[in-house]
Amino acid sequence: MSYLDNIRTFVRVYELGSMSAAGRDLRISPAVTSARISQLEEHLNVRLFQRTTRNLTPTEQGRAFYGGAREVLEALEVAEAQVAQLTDNPKGSLYVAAPLGVGRRLIAPHVPGFLKEYPEVQIRLRLSDRKVDLTTEGLDLAFFLGTPEDSTLRLRKIADVTRVLCAAPDYIARRGNPASGEALVAHRHECLNLRFPGATEFQWRLRTPEGPKRFAVSGRYESDDGDVLTDWALAGEGIALKPVFEVAEYLRSGRLVPVAEATPPEPIQMACLFTHRKGQDPKTRLFMDYVTDRVGAAIRQAEQRAAESGR
Repeated sequence: MSYLDNIRTFVRVYELGSMSAAGRDLRISPAVTSARISQLEEHLNVRLFQRTTRNLTPTEQGRAFYGGAREVLEALEVAEAQVAQLTDNPKGSLYVAAPLGVGRRLIAPHVPGFLKEYPEVQIRLRLSDRKVDLTTEGLDLAFFLGTPEDSTLRLRKIADVTRVLCAAPDYIARRGNPASGEALVAHRHECLNLRFPGATEFQWRLRTPEGPKRFAVSGRYESDDGDVLTDWALAGEGIALKPVFEVAEYLRSGRLVPVAEATPPEPIQMACLFTHRKGQDPKTRLFMDYVTDRVGAAIRQAEQRAAESGR
């Protein structure tokens, strides 16, 4: 096993906090992962991790080695990027993250076309509605909805995404169609919440005649998977706040109906985050160029079709 492979393995174990998770990420067995770490520790003559049956914790030496190891890998990426620019032949793995709905509907469909154009690139697509950290999770770029918290990352805006409050006709027949955000709260409508561990409150930001306002909605249903909320809404269990592109087909068919139209949700930004590097790998830029143009067009088309169906 090469020393460089051992360093790559160490970095992923450190970032993911698990031998098994790093092995899955690198597509190697747990035994190989453990062997690489052991070889690296033997070479350095230090212990890089404290291991127990339940925990894996970096030692002081491991924390010190991580910074230099990460710099070595980034320097190698820069060198490979410079060669790729000269040969116009990008290759290697590209780690991409996206929310579940965005990834399934807008990103994943374009991956095969991109890989046909660049056959030596491998796409590692990670889908989750939770917030991701590009640096600690070893990601090259991440698509997201909202406002980024990390100002050290670079951002490429794709579109302002129209959102809608919607419910199934069955729900409206039972509970009525609330006219506004005030009615949502006053009549204690069942609001389906996208929520993550650590969240302390939940509010929907809606447009009112007086300007944007936050409404403290409530409901018994919550999930960290946006598609689960859509399924609950389709089943008549409550009201969901969704990007129009995610529910456009249901709005057109009438399976979901807009509600509280006097106070619609504010649009939300869709963008792509990536790290700032002097020698950015061309495959990162190429993938962003390829996908963002197509994603922006798909969002506009879905919103237009949904708007036409409501006329």
